Amino acid sequence: MKATPLLLPLFLGIALGSIYFLPTAGGVAQSAIKMDLPQDQGDWRFEEQLASVAEKETLSKDTEFSKAMCFRPRPGQYYPNGKNVEDRADLSVVLSGADINNSIHRPERCMPAQGHKILTSTDRSIKLNNGRTIMVKRLHSVQSLPTNEERTEFVDLDCVTYYFFVGHDRITNDHLGRTFVDMKDRLFKGMDQRWAYVSTSMWFGKLVGLSEADAEAKLTDFVKRFSENQINWDRVEP
Repeated sequence: MKATPLLLPLFLGIALGSIYFLPTAGGVAQSAIKMDLPQDQGDWRFEEQLASVAEKETLSKDTEFSKAMCFRPRPGQYYPNGKNVEDRADLSVVLSGADINNSIHRPERCMPAQGHKILTSTDRSIKLNNGRTIMVKRLHSVQSLPTNEERTEFVDLDCVTYYFFVGHDRITNDHLGRTFVDMKDRLFKGMDQRWAYVSTSMWFGKLVGLSEADAEAKLTDFVKRFSENQINWDRVEP
């Protein structure tokens, strides 16, 4: 009886490890995400960015990236030169390649390399205007950013990040659950499912003039607009 608690982690280890020995499937189910980003959505302006060399080298060659810095004017707030103060949300959409053995991963793995120290991780539901609800993973981190070319001086900024995964017909914020869906589809449907990882983040604090609650509300608005327009909801299970 004492050995019973060891059975669950052993089973999980075997199950997850077996994904590398599954046969290559013939069919590929495309994600319901739209990878072509718009120039704007409502009053959010999109400025597309290129994926970094490190991002491209980490995942398989057929991985696709859509990234943007997104800006929205803050009504009634101006800099001394008369230019509008703008909110900024960083958006990253990564579409996995056909190879399930070299797919996307949780952002918690790569965020430390970008200067993030993750403080909390929680689940949050966001109700969309189309009647759907999506679950996102919410991360609160502190990001250290260099302020000089020598990278000897840094500034620390609080950051809130939302992320979720969009598959062929479902959306989840659970990386482990997504992995089991991949295994089941491979075994019982003979199908590889391409998943898109959607991540968006915003800084907050005195240096950027936003409280955590304000950043939360603005990022929620951004995720709602993006999700309603960039996901093919006809294919997603209710």
